[in-house]
Amino acid sequence: MFYLLIVLFAGTLVYISIAERFRSYAKLIAFQGFLLFAIALIELKTINLANLIFVSAETLIFKAIIVPYFLFRIINQTKVYKVHPKAFPAFYSLLFTMAGLFISIILSNVLKNPSLDAVFMTIALFTLYTGVLLVITHKRIFSHMIGFLVVENAVFFFSLAIGSEMPMLINIGILLDIFVSVLIIGVLMNHIGNQFSDLESDNLTSLKH
Repeated sequence: MFYLLIVLFAGTLVYISIAERFRSYAKLIAFQGFLLFAIALIELKTINLANLIFVSAETLIFKAIIVPYFLFRIINQTKVYKVHPKAFPAFYSLLFTMAGLFISIILSNVLKNPSLDAVFMTIALFTLYTGVLLVITHKRIFSHMIGFLVVENAVFFFSLAIGSEMPMLINIGILLDIFVSVLIIGVLMNHIGNQFSDLESDNLTSLKH
């Protein structure tokens, strides 16, 4: 079951790298939240009320429900539904994503350490790679925000790779970071959307004038 969830999460990364509709992005982020919740529950060594409440709040409630809700709200308000026409072609994105998967596997073997979980390290590196790839190869700010949220999920996996007890301070930092980033970028997108209908990242430079 554990490996099935990891494979499903890797599949969402491949899908998100080639998706062209923002609604698909939001749905994939929600699905990743549910997968993270299931993976975290399986990985927890000691199930107690405090751990269960925190994991549920961070993954199931925030990542799977609240964040996608705000993403859909931003999509409806800005009326921008697809990636930029000049975005990296899906075929090449798929090739780069698969290359990133192989690179992640190789790096996790190179960085092999008794204190690190190889499976979590591999999926963490692959998630980080996919998030950065989204930011680099897309022009619209919404795609950049999705890439940043994917990177946040990578940080979550890194915390699991370090230790299955899930350090509380690390996860609180992740939770606050996600909340602040979505809040700031959401407000930013709404203000830019009033002036720029295409929400391109290049338009940010004109805000200084």
